[in-house]
Amino acid sequence: MGMIASRVVLDRFDRRIISELQEDARLSHVVLSERVSLSPSQCARRLQRLESEGVITGYHAQVNGPLLGLDVVALININLEKHKENITTAFQEAVKLRPEITECLLVTGEGDYELRVVAPNLQAFSTFITDHLMKMPGVASIRSNIQLSQIKSSPVLPLEILDGPVSVGAAAKITRG
Repeated sequence: MGMIASRVVLDRFDRRIISELQEDARLSHVVLSERVSLSPSQCARRLQRLESEGVITGYHAQVNGPLLGLDVVALININLEKHKENITTAFQEAVKLRPEITECLLVTGEGDYELRVVAPNLQAFSTFITDHLMKMPGVASIRSNIQLSQIKSSPVLPLEILDGPVSVGAAAKITRG
């Protein structure tokens, strides 16, 4: 699927390491090595390689937002007025400055961007829309959907659906081998 400058080949041990860490990133190297059937040193080397090659990009705690008072979650579809580079760059930079925006995706289809936004309540969400989002560079239209309940949410990538060894390129291009 295109030329790839550098590659990391993920074998079954690499995929098992990634899968185990997706389930519990706090595993010690010893416990992780036992779960994937490698020696601790082999496991540590593989883990270091996966991190240095950018396959594993970080370790995070999952936090219960509603328990902390972040009761509103919204998915917001944004259309920009024009698709000039300076406008899209300015919009993207403005998005990065807003802590309420937990995810921003450049998408195809009805809109240009899809945002995931959290707020403590509907009044705070409304204020965010009018005082911040509507004033961002290039915003032509906003359509929001408020989450009523969460049926499924998982940061875990389903590595089990991949067949055979996987080569991962520098630009996040994936080829199957």
